[in-house]
Amino acid sequence: MSRIVLLHGPSSSGKSTLARAVLEASDTPFLRLSIDTLRDGGALFPASRSLWAEHRPKVFDGLHHAIAAFADAGNDLIVEHIFDSPGWHGELAALLKAHRVVFVGLLTAPDVLAAREVARGDRQPGSALADSAHVHLGRRYDLELDGVAPPQVNAAEVLAALSRMGKGESRFFDAPPDR
Repeated sequence: MSRIVLLHGPSSSGKSTLARAVLEASDTPFLRLSIDTLRDGGALFPASRSLWAEHRPKVFDGLHHAIAAFADAGNDLIVEHIFDSPGWHGELAALLKAHRVVFVGLLTAPDVLAAREVARGDRQPGSALADSAHVHLGRRYDLELDGVAPPQVNAAEVLAALSRMGKGESRFFDAPPDR
């Protein structure tokens, strides 16, 4: 049984910053996974951005199964995700049911999201605000964190929650209905 920290929130909410803080604060190793890892590492086809809509479902299906495969192989994981498509939450919950998951909602004020998005310069303008309008609706988290709190404070809370969480106890497995 692997331990999984599942960070959920809109683009620019601070998921990557929190993931790095958890990695630094943990006494045990975690593997960090996200779609950004694939994009930033050059694994996604940058020359074919016009084909993204066609390939996106297959890429995320593969990512979800890869996350499960890493966990099934015994790796502790930190996963950064945005459940912005119907069925993703339920699919991943089914794939990870044998593991200990802490589902973390990263809540960040809209003005902060917008400012971070502009500062990053690598996101479609307005995508963070568009995400924030719906990604938390109906979600029940094990832990809700403020995306502007010091990352080290949030990391300590994540690790404490993970140490308390048993297999199958996570609210993550209470997947909301498809939207």
